Amino acid sequence: MSSSGLLWSCASQESKPALLLLRKALVWPHPGAGQAFMLLWVSVLVLAPVSGKSEAAAKPVISLHPPWTVVFTGETVTLTCHVLHFHAPEKIKRFLWYLEGRILRETPGNTLEVRDSGQYRCQTQDSLPSDHVSLIFSSANLILQAPPFVFEGDSVVLRCRANAEITLDTMTLHRWGKVLSVSDESSDFRIEQASLKDNGDYHCSGFKNGCCSYSSNMINIEVQELFPRPVLTASLSPTVSGKSVTLTCKTQLPPLRSDVKLWFRFFKDDHMLQLGLESSLKISTLTTRSRDPPYYWCEAQRGSSGVCKQSQKSQLRVQIPVSRPVLTLSPRGALVPEGHTVTLSCKAERGSPRILYKFYHENISLGSRSVLSAGGMSLRVTVTVQDSGNYFCTADNGFGPQRSEAKSLSVKVPVSRPVLTVRTPRAQVVEGEVVELYCGAWKGSPPILYRFYHEDNALGSSRVYSRRGASFKLPLSAEHSGKYACEADNGLGARRSETVSLDVKVPASRPVLTVRTPRAQAVEGDVVELRCEAQRGSPPILYRFYREDVPLESSSAPSGGGTSFYLSLTTEHSGNYSCEADNGLGAQRSEVVPLSVIVPASHPTLTLRAPGAQAKVGDMVELRCEAQRGSPPIWYWFYHEDVPLGNSSAPSGGGASLNLSLTAEHSGNYSCEADNGLGARRSEAVPLSMSGLTRSRSGPIATGVTGGLFSTLGFGVVALLLYCRLPRKAGGRPTSDPSRSPADSDVREPVYHNAPAWLELQPVYSNVNPKGGEVVYSEVRRIPQGSKPAANSDSVLGLLRTHLPSHGQAASHRPSDPPGSSVIYSQVKVACPSAYVAPQS
Repeated sequence: MSSSGLLWSCASQESKPALLLLRKALVWPHPGAGQAFMLLWVSVLVLAPVSGKSEAAAKPVISLHPPWTVVFTGETVTLTCHVLHFHAPEKIKRFLWYLEGRILRETPGNTLEVRDSGQYRCQTQDSLPSDHVSLIFSSANLILQAPPFVFEGDSVVLRCRANAEITLDTMTLHRWGKVLSVSDESSDFRIEQASLKDNGDYHCSGFKNGCCSYSSNMINIEVQELFPRPVLTASLSPTVSGKSVTLTCKTQLPPLRSDVKLWFRFFKDDHMLQLGLESSLKISTLTTRSRDPPYYWCEAQRGSSGVCKQSQKSQLRVQIPVSRPVLTLSPRGALVPEGHTVTLSCKAERGSPRILYKFYHENISLGSRSVLSAGGMSLRVTVTVQDSGNYFCTADNGFGPQRSEAKSLSVKVPVSRPVLTVRTPRAQVVEGEVVELYCGAWKGSPPILYRFYHEDNALGSSRVYSRRGASFKLPLSAEHSGKYACEADNGLGARRSETVSLDVKVPASRPVLTVRTPRAQAVEGDVVELRCEAQRGSPPILYRFYREDVPLESSSAPSGGGTSFYLSLTTEHSGNYSCEADNGLGAQRSEVVPLSVIVPASHPTLTLRAPGAQAKVGDMVELRCEAQRGSPPIWYWFYHEDVPLGNSSAPSGGGASLNLSLTAEHSGNYSCEADNGLGARRSEAVPLSMSGLTRSRSGPIATGVTGGLFSTLGFGVVALLLYCRLPRKAGGRPTSDPSRSPADSDVREPVYHNAPAWLELQPVYSNVNPKGGEVVYSEVRRIPQGSKPAANSDSVLGLLRTHLPSHGQAASHRPSDPPGSSVIYSQVKVACPSAYVAPQS
């Protein structure tokens, strides 16, 4: 390939030259300055945008096999979804296919076989949908087939194809209705190196001699640009910094033609610098001696004779950046009285015009001005106290600003009255926190000495050499409440600030809970005082009382101190108590104080259990004493006619028993006593009578069984006596009633004879009516002859049973009733306190 042929292949596309300005650093001896150096910078002016990756580049592209958009009905076309190179193929796990905008199918691979007409698209999980490809499955006799895409320089094949059942003698290709080519040998028509002039609507026709002619479908061919016009850019070389610059010829191939090889040529004026597949070129930058900078451009061409396009021409120029400017102040000196005028002058010794000068005071811009010649720029300022500080200037001619050294200016004035500010971490000032006292005078020449005071007592001082104020940090305690002030002095008279009050809040300390009881032990019914008090804490303090973490009461102490809560005790008040103190700075909980409420023992119940129906001398009788309520341990004492028999302890509550071997002297009244340290309680008396004695005693509710053989008249007497003797209403006199005479007692003592069946009933003697108001159940039954041994078979066995059912519950038939027995008398009544006397046999 000759260089001259390549040189003029794109000559027709030349355009007017454009300016390409390169920035580059060069070392060049300055005349008359010995070994001093001057920096030469080269810049690039890009006149056209680079064709980079567009939104379309992020789309997949569909190709066809066979490469036709029109095929006969019944044939198959394979679609392939091509993913761009910057998508990692190994990450693509699925392809979505669309037909007419609806999802057609999802495939694991990038191919799909189709047999239906329509517009097809594909998409991956991280891409946009591709452009659509239209397929036509035709049932016509003659079709014209063309590829879906045509680019500049492509060799395009158009195929005129007849149905298998038709044989044609000649075929003709038409564009815009005009004949382009006629063939009687081949059905393919070729367009070599397609260009924009080949755009148009194409169709073909076929002729069969002596028969008929056919016309195909219409296809529109639009030749697309293979690559845009290249753009020449320049950048500094990272490998040979300061001596070369890299020129790049940039353009972009479409994804479907990414395999096309482009040749690049670089030119300087009319001389080619480089030819090859490389799109970059390194060149040396120009020096300041070049008065007529050359033009540079590049060309991109497809192969040796394909599409060729040329960039715009750009020119290189060299400019001198400004040197570091110098700032001067007039009048000279650091101290200037307030109100005087100061002239600021800024000048750079060298640099290509135009130069922009800017003036700054403590990084605040004061003004700027652009000059076209050497000499610098000046600015006049009438100074005040705020103008003290550092000044500098900058010079910039487009290659980056250069900054001068700073100059200090001090305007001497007395300090103004300072302002004291107390900076706290939150709205309330709390003990233990650190506050910052900040003192600042808005006017005054530094250095300034700041002093801090608390109630006229010096806290500390700080000397400041700038216009800022001074700070003093103070860890707070309760004693730091009060008034604060600060003082500023720069040697021209001290000034005192106004006072600032500070109220230091003290968080509530952990409170102490005290439980005050009227005696050593807390007893049910007592009133106890729960006293909660925090030793430290700013008022008001809110106190809360808790039992097992359940709130009981809350109370406020507006002036501090503690508060009390009174509680009338029940058994449910046993548990752990605590209290809480809160003054808005965090609640504090006391330690837990346990409280155990002791319950006095209730009146016990005494029960006598004998082995037989009637107690006899020699029997072993169990005396059972039990208090229904009372905190353990409970001591029980047993008495016979108020004479102690013995005692027993119930450590865990409940009752206690005493066994007694009966003698003739054991007849009489028995009682017991329960005591848990809160006062002894005595049961009611229970009488005990034994068979074989002439006299026996009975209690207010003598629980036993009376029986015998009675005649018909005897049964009536028994029933009459039962009716008369059963108690008629509550509130009768108890056994221990002093109004009763011994004679009355003796008359009513029953004597039991000939009752062998009774010995099987295991009587129980019990003061079952300790409150004098329990329900008593009595029942008399007849036992048929032969069921039990008796003295007279015709007599009636009377059974008297006394029970203590639960309140409101009637007594039921007992399983131990004799078989075949029938009730001849039953009644539920309130037990009478007076003694029950059984009838004499």
